[in-house]
Amino acid sequence: MTQLLTDSPFRSFWWGGYECTDQLNAFGHRVDFLNITGHLQLIDQDYADLGPFNIRTVREGIRWAQIEKTPYQYDWSTVQVMLDAGQRAGIQQVWDLCHFGYPDDLTPLHPMFARRFAALCRAFVHFYRAQRPDETLIVTPINEVSFMSWLGGDVRGTSPYCVGQGWEVKLGLMRAYIEGSWAMREIDPGIRFLSTEPLINILAPPNPWESHRREAKRAHINQFQSVDILAGRLCPELGGHESLLDIMGFNFYYDNQWHLHPHRHIGWNDPVPDPRWTPLSELLAQAHKRYKRPFVVTETSHPGVDRPIWWRMIGRECAQAISAGLPLWGACLYPIIDRPDWDHLDQWHRSGLWDAGLRPDGPPYRHLHEPAAEGLREAQALVAAAKPQPKPQRQPRLVLQ
Repeated sequence: MTQLLTDSPFRSFWWGGYECTDQLNAFGHRVDFLNITGHLQLIDQDYADLGPFNIRTVREGIRWAQIEKTPYQYDWSTVQVMLDAGQRAGIQQVWDLCHFGYPDDLTPLHPMFARRFAALCRAFVHFYRAQRPDETLIVTPINEVSFMSWLGGDVRGTSPYCVGQGWEVKLGLMRAYIEGSWAMREIDPGIRFLSTEPLINILAPPNPWESHRREAKRAHINQFQSVDILAGRLCPELGGHESLLDIMGFNFYYDNQWHLHPHRHIGWNDPVPDPRWTPLSELLAQAHKRYKRPFVVTETSHPGVDRPIWWRMIGRECAQAISAGLPLWGACLYPIIDRPDWDHLDQWHRSGLWDAGLRPDGPPYRHLHEPAAEGLREAQALVAAAKPQPKPQRQPRLVLQ
């Protein structure tokens, strides 16, 4: 049964996402983006700035690598700062427990990885419920398993710096994801889970061989492996189950569609539109048909001057999905504050609603990108006006006697 927008547990349709990665980058250096972007230092200002845009829900991360410096010992002081700021501002926080980073002594291939993560999950729920016994707790156990397993398992972009081990890394991450989810539900049966995976579209090249068609189709379907494992549809020995599928999150960026042989991105805003670009609303409809769960666009943004055009497009596509009767519960501007490149920290993406003004002392200041803000307002108006359209009634067939 399709769940209505009114069933949504979120305080606003539009969200803000704060880059919280604490991973080891391609050079083996630990990054901490809550500090680099200044969000941890300026969180009260960041939350206050959301008011004019009617954003009351945000994605935040606890930063596992910073919380657990010693095995099974947790320092929640920074999470406490964030919780308190959210309460002061009336902001709903959706929590990532693992957002690309693990403690120094762990990788997804470590035999204790799942046990350590499940212990972290239990400790977080106890910590949260001690202060917020009645609020709805919404958690993403591990962000973007598909991307993490590729980055660390196939292209040496982060720990464990492997090549050709993406499937093994994915299994390690999903084993932890599932064990952590069951551990949290045991403590808090009312907890809500938000999965977050890339939503991509992989096509065969122009004039393809039959082998190219098969490879592209296989690669396209493989984007769903992590969620299928979570649901127990794939690798059921890991303990996945359909009941762990709750709210689906899909991350969608301008470079999420490409063809193979050679690898080439499909342009979304070319002067002559590429007919192979599939609209976001259609990709969402395909994913919803597969899982039949309510969903959120949990990450989307665009760097540079095309930000306002991108936001208008996202607004149109979200409105189209709502009009088609799909249970779309939100869209997250990610990052809402600009961030640098993980591997080259002096290169900022200029992809947020606010750009980060760098200064020699103190955290970056915020500079609202006015064209992006206007594009967002137009997108918000489109979504606010969208209403599910009634499905046409079937006409009874006349039977001639």
